[in-house]
Amino acid sequence: MSQVNMSAREMDYSPEAPFGQEYGPVLMGPFAPVLEETVLDDLEVEGEIPSDLNGVYLRNGPNPRFPPQGRYHPFDGDGMIHAAHFENGRVVYRNRWVRTAGLVEEMQAGKATYWGIRETLKGRDDKRLKDTANTDVIGHGGIALASWYMSGDIYKIDPVTLETLGTAPYAQGLGGGYSAHSKVDESTGELMFFDYWNESPYMSYGVVGANGEVKNHVPIQLPGPRLPHDMAITKNYSILHDLPLLHEEKALAAGRHKLEFHPAMPTRFGVIPRYGDSDSIRWFEFSPCFLYHTVNAWEEGDEVVMVACRYMPARTTSGDIDSNRTARDIAQLKMNARLWRWRMNMKTGQCKEEPIDDRYNVEFPSFRAEHIGQKTRYAYLVDHNPEILHWTGIRKFDTDTGQLLGSFSDGHEHSWYSEPWFAPADGGSAEDDGYVVVFRWDQANREQQLQVFDARDIDAGPVARVKMPVRVPSGFHACWINRERIADTRSA
Repeated sequence: MSQVNMSAREMDYSPEAPFGQEYGPVLMGPFAPVLEETVLDDLEVEGEIPSDLNGVYLRNGPNPRFPPQGRYHPFDGDGMIHAAHFENGRVVYRNRWVRTAGLVEEMQAGKATYWGIRETLKGRDDKRLKDTANTDVIGHGGIALASWYMSGDIYKIDPVTLETLGTAPYAQGLGGGYSAHSKVDESTGELMFFDYWNESPYMSYGVVGANGEVKNHVPIQLPGPRLPHDMAITKNYSILHDLPLLHEEKALAAGRHKLEFHPAMPTRFGVIPRYGDSDSIRWFEFSPCFLYHTVNAWEEGDEVVMVACRYMPARTTSGDIDSNRTARDIAQLKMNARLWRWRMNMKTGQCKEEPIDDRYNVEFPSFRAEHIGQKTRYAYLVDHNPEILHWTGIRKFDTDTGQLLGSFSDGHEHSWYSEPWFAPADGGSAEDDGYVVVFRWDQANREQQLQVFDARDIDAGPVARVKMPVRVPSGFHACWINRERIADTRSA
């Protein structure tokens, strides 16, 4: 994968480079790692933190502990969790590295002993690739789980102290790993996950109960090695992805990471009953594309409906898909995505896809997670700069109509937002009765804030701006865990 590009103007705003400038802009400015773990309370607040906002907002992302060996890509950094713990109108901020096995080894050595994805691929002994657990974070069974997009161990995290509690054993078996973007059905407490690897059958699918016991884990046969990124669930089904993004064969054979996009191959979604066996999956074909992240999915009669951010393939001047540029853009994190809807009829086999909104480049979605697998209307997403992993604001959409219901940005090109998450208000029943919580870095003024919005009125701007004396580097995914879901396990 190639380095992410940053404009000269942004470089001027970004002199911070704790490892020096030799690695380029991907470890400078908004991407520069923080090298201390911190606990901050009694923070200055502009506005007022709502008293009915109680729980913890967690955000994961890459934050290398040591200068890397070789070329660096933003997917390489050690996972660090940044947390905002809200309780009775107050907030405490913490950050802490996920103590993966690889990071513990490097901390003992006092230097980097692994390599990044621009240098190697999983399975090489001479240039080992580290499972960084830097991609996703979710709440399950009262604790947080941190995971890696390339499939590895899943690390259990105390959602308040951020202490690493070890690995979850249910990730092992079949392919031996667990990919980021598992889904938790909050009505049952069950967790659905997938894994993928480079030998037949290439994928597996599993279900874990609220108590951590595996209830189902089956192989999923694909035509060859693939690079899926996400999945979705409904009340009765899980939706797995077979996308036309593949490893380049020669690079894969040499243990290197290079992508190919195949526009002649369809995008396929496999719908499997939640507790189904391998033969029960049903595949539906759609136009070729790549998907990073789903919003939600549900059932409408015989149809399974999925809403996601469809990566729009690059095209030539004649309108054909430019496969080389598409693969290069995906590798360089140049995201050009639109809100999209797919329908799959489980009775007739018919399927349909359509854009929900074709105007805005939006990604990294969230919604009211209590309603996962049920029909939802509202989604909260970041406004994406298509040239770099830079999120300039947040937007709220009605995914039924495609209507933009609100948007906000401070300073736009100078603002770097994290993934926003919906946090329900205590006792709130309406789908958007609650708040949207997000970290925001002002690159021009070197100012970090934690911002809280009324989810029903994003246009009005934050109801609370928490001013922070430390920076939260640009990162990946977040989640919200309600106070009751934390307390149940911590008290036990």
